[in-house]
Amino acid sequence: MDDIKNQERYREQEERSTLERAAILGLEYLDTRTMEATLPLAKNVLPVQSMYKGHIVPLKASSEANPYLFGITSSTPQSVLKMLRENYNQHGLNVHFVLISNSGFRAFMRRFDPPKEVVYEDVKIAPTGDSDTIEQVSKTLESVRTDDVLDYLIDQADLLTASDIHLECQRSNVRIRFRVDGALHPVAIISHDKYRILLASIASKSNISTAATDAQSGHMQQEIARGDKKHILNMRIETVPTVYGQDIVIRLFNFDESLLNLDLLGIADTERKEIDEVVSHPRGMVLMVGPTGSGKSTTLYSIINALNSPERKIITLEDPVEYSIAGISQIPVNTAGGDSFADKLRAVLRLDPDVVMVGEIRDIDAAKTAIQASITGHLVLSTFHAGSAATAFSRMIDLIGVNPIFSTAIRLVIGQRLVRRLDEATKQEYEPDDATKRWIRKVLEDLPDHAEKPDLENIRLFKPVVTPESPFGYKGRIVLMEQMVIDEEIQKFLRGDITDINASTIEAVAKKQGMVTLLQAGVLQALKGETTLEEVNRVI
Repeated sequence: MDDIKNQERYREQEERSTLERAAILGLEYLDTRTMEATLPLAKNVLPVQSMYKGHIVPLKASSEANPYLFGITSSTPQSVLKMLRENYNQHGLNVHFVLISNSGFRAFMRRFDPPKEVVYEDVKIAPTGDSDTIEQVSKTLESVRTDDVLDYLIDQADLLTASDIHLECQRSNVRIRFRVDGALHPVAIISHDKYRILLASIASKSNISTAATDAQSGHMQQEIARGDKKHILNMRIETVPTVYGQDIVIRLFNFDESLLNLDLLGIADTERKEIDEVVSHPRGMVLMVGPTGSGKSTTLYSIINALNSPERKIITLEDPVEYSIAGISQIPVNTAGGDSFADKLRAVLRLDPDVVMVGEIRDIDAAKTAIQASITGHLVLSTFHAGSAATAFSRMIDLIGVNPIFSTAIRLVIGQRLVRRLDEATKQEYEPDDATKRWIRKVLEDLPDHAEKPDLENIRLFKPVVTPESPFGYKGRIVLMEQMVIDEEIQKFLRGDITDINASTIEAVAKKQGMVTLLQAGVLQALKGETTLEEVNRVI
């Protein structure tokens, strides 16, 4: 709806400018908006190529009472007008010119020269070493029309449920890879000439420069249609100059508000119980930790969606806003332009919110401001850079120092990863070797009592099987989660009762209090046949 309003606003401005231009040139002005779709076309008056070249379009053929009527633009050369007058006058015919906007000209040209529908083959992810598939996709991309390259690439990435598109400049060509289910897969190789067209399209839509010498960030949207269904795809654009050109990563956020649901994340019962406790008593602070692409944002947004109700005021501070959700106030924080999360947070706290999501805690100022907000009755949700829940808690203490006042503020620290799920239809069971069995038993030896105990005497694992229908043996991803509940024992670190503050000590105490670590969670999922040990070790 906003895009339509913006287009209408732009068109109105363009028509006003065209009217003013007509007055300066001494020409009659014509607003074509009401007739662009309905006016009968004056065919066979001018060749289509002459219309494009001269920026001129016939609006009405000559009759006994009326001359030929042509719509021209401010780009139409005077030589074209002079030549038309002379040619028609020689045959006793008159011509009349009216100034129309460029948008009006393009609208008529779309009717005189309708775009031909081109159907391109869908991209197929190439298994390792399958250069024939990559070559075929590369040929398809090179053949895609200039105006369609970016739209086609994004559409195909969305079709494959890719989370990222990587465009990587090399000496003689540009490599395109999609990240699907957390793993990068080669898709195509295109020429630098084709890439320049692609780069120009990305720059235009995301408001970045093609000639920048520094890293840039941008944002754009595209509507994706699948049959009768449509959805909006949000994309974050990150660029960095390299030796051979600008490398680009396009991060895709397939926005479907109905999917931001805790029930759809596959969270284990114990971990879900702790999150439900936070949602039912929204106060204090919850930290999400994990690398880029670990699903932190999806989990946080799902928590916010669960909290979203007419009785609560929810505000988010994000760099940039990834999902747009009805009913909450979302504020972009341009850190590259000098904004800070701490300053924005202090400002929004004056708006009396019940729940605040801070995109990321990056410094001591933001950490202290967020924690102060959480001890005054707000629920503060945020992300933090750390490898595990224990490491995050240790780093937070380094930032804010030992402080008894803050000891009750932080309620929950969640570490998260995403691992690829084995394809249920093709996975194959096997018995691991003795060394692997010993390692599994060692990892799970201190599993808390509340966790589901696997059969460690008869250990079976599963491996992926590659088939034409399942080229990698994996299908989708599952969440691995560790949750450190900040109870009385963990609070001692913040109060200064325990002086040995390091990640391993904190993790040992948390495990005694019932925390299942990320590694343990991954091994348990491998024993259930949901994923593989190789995948767990790759991610964790």
